[in-house]
Formats: sequence, C-alpha cells, structure tokens
Amino acid sequence: MNKPISKLQFITLQDGTKTPEQQTIEYCAGGGSWVQLRLKDLSEEEITAEAVKCLKVCINSEATFIVNDHVHIAEKIDADGVHLGKNDISVSEARAILGPVKIIGATANTFEDVKRLSEEGADYIGLGPYKFTTTKKNLSATLGAEGYQSIIEQCKAANITTPIIAIGGITPDDLPEVFATGIHGVALSSYIAEHNNIGLETLELLKQIGKLHSLNFRK
Repeated sequence: MNKPISKLQFITLQDGTKTPEQQTIEYCAGGGSWVQLRLKDLSEEEITAEAVKCLKVCINSEATFIVNDHVHIAEKIDADGVHLGKNDISVSEARAILGPVKIIGATANTFEDVKRLSEEGADYIGLGPYKFTTTKKNLSATLGAEGYQSIIEQCKAANITTPIIAIGGITPDDLPEVFATGIHGVALSSYIAEHNNIGLETLELLKQIGKLHSLNFRK
C-alpha cells in the first residue's frame, strides 16, 4: 500500500515555551501536514491526554498524526500511525497491533538498520542524527551529508525504496546539502517549536523544500 510520507515532518518539543497542542495548532496553520507527538517520562494517561488534543488539531487540518514510541496509545486513539525508536518493539510487532493501514516509521543510524527495517515493512525510516542535537538523549553517531549519501547509494544498489527521512539538528541552512543526498524528506523539532511564529516559519520551510525538491527532481 502506497502511504503518503511528508517531506517536512514536525516532532513536538516536550519542554518548549508552547504546549505540544499549541505547537501543533501553529504548525498546521502554516501548512504543515505531519506531526509526531514525542513525550518522554510521562504516564500513559498523560501522554494519551496530550495525544488526543493534538490528534483533534490534525484531523481538523487534514494532517497526519503520529505517536512516538507508544503503539498502544496510537491504537487506542486511532492515530495515523507510530514512530518506533531503536529500543521499542519491532516493526512486525507494531504491525500486528495496528494492522496494515496505519503508518509505521522507525529509527535507523546505519545501512544495516535501514535494510532490516525495510525488510520488516516500515513505511518510512528516520535516519540520523545529521548532526548533534540536544533534543534527544543517548545520541547515535552523527552522519553528516557524507553519511547520508553513502547510505542512500547503498539503498539504491540494494533496491530499497522505503522513504528516508533525515533527522537531527537540521536547520534551513542545511536543507540544500541534505536534500542533495537524495533523501525523501526531513524531520525538525526544536528549530520549529522554539520559533516565535511557528506558522510563518513552517510556511517558509515548505517553500524552501518545494524549491529544492523541484531542482532535485529535474536533475
């Protein structure tokens, strides 16, 4: 099944000046179409309550809503899907819970990770980190543009077509270099969430990504 995977994915920031719900409202107002709720060290009840709020915003904005880590919460609230970290359950286990229609993404740091997750049936793969980021603890080795380029070339040689999403400390200045590697899209968190005007910045990012994608497509 061909599931649309956005070229700009927003991951909510837990301890930002704005709540995840407010971040989602402003991001979607700027034209954003993909939100991943990422909350750590909270109870299932607390995460579920925040997820329901963000899901309502995404439904009204016709945006995709993904829950980070918590497969059963995604199932319970009927989210669009889940993103699995490296220490979460497998893609196949999540698929057994969520069924064939829901989107399942997963985190990778190496080509071997990408190959395994693709074979398990991940709908997209978050590959990173691109560079150092304070958003995530226990950071894997940074890849940089050369790392992405190498992994993308290995994917092509192995006929792996699962969309690859670059993640980890990415800013607008990095986008030309990142998209030149051949990745499908990017995921940003703190850069968007900490902006005074999230909606306006989202619109600018979408414009920039659209231009870059058009140039890469013509190549």
